Amino acid sequence: MYKKEMWIFDGSIEVEIKHLGRYGAKGEKRMRKQKPTPEQIKKQNQVNKEKRMRRMIKANFRVNDMWVTLKYPAGERPPIEKVVKDLKRFFRKLRAAYQKRGAPMKYIYRLELGKMGGIHIHMILNRIEGADILIQRFWESGRAFYESMYDSGGFEALAAYIVKLPPEEIKGQLTLFEPWERKALVKYSASRNLIRPTPKTRTISHRTVERMIRNGVAPKKGFYVDKSSVRCGINPYTGFLFIYYTEHPLKRGGDDG
Repeated sequence: MYKKEMWIFDGSIEVEIKHLGRYGAKGEKRMRKQKPTPEQIKKQNQVNKEKRMRRMIKANFRVNDMWVTLKYPAGERPPIEKVVKDLKRFFRKLRAAYQKRGAPMKYIYRLELGKMGGIHIHMILNRIEGADILIQRFWESGRAFYESMYDSGGFEALAAYIVKLPPEEIKGQLTLFEPWERKALVKYSASRNLIRPTPKTRTISHRTVERMIRNGVAPKKGFYVDKSSVRCGINPYTGFLFIYYTEHPLKRGGDDG
């Protein structure tokens, strides 16, 4: 048997079909599998992190929300303790301003170490009227830059950036920091009010999966399948079939664009 997971968002449905892990039933033939290398496992773990982040962004933010970068003056190298304090002060004032306007503040951020050793902050932030002015006002430690988010591949590039691993030229610099500082520089943080999306799940048969691969996946009524999103075949590490794809609602008049 196979598990069909459906993540439902405004404007799209993501579908993953994977084997349940129990094999030997009628019609269930397992192909030869491979043992993944440590590098392949590391790569797959990173892909899964990017996928979880992208879905969290899709569940909580829209294309008109903000991608913000907070910087210190050129040449300034504040210790991480100061960066954390500055960021807490910034969030405290910004959150109060959002509450005063009757809006929740939602965010995902991470610290990043630049090639020259400077630290800056990247952040996804929900937009309210006047948010750009508030950001500039409350980031008192340097300059703030912002732009509207764009939904390229369902926020795929943005998610990858938030959870990316430090490049090789940065890894050497990280060894100069304390363990807790290194951790702060390689992980993201998010506000507690974010939705953590979970899928709707049901089981389907091996024959159904084979038919979908042979004939193509069929979308639910009122939707179309984004052909560029379809991935299917045999997982070389499990030996079982898999299918991934995304559906989008049809436009008015039935034009799927």
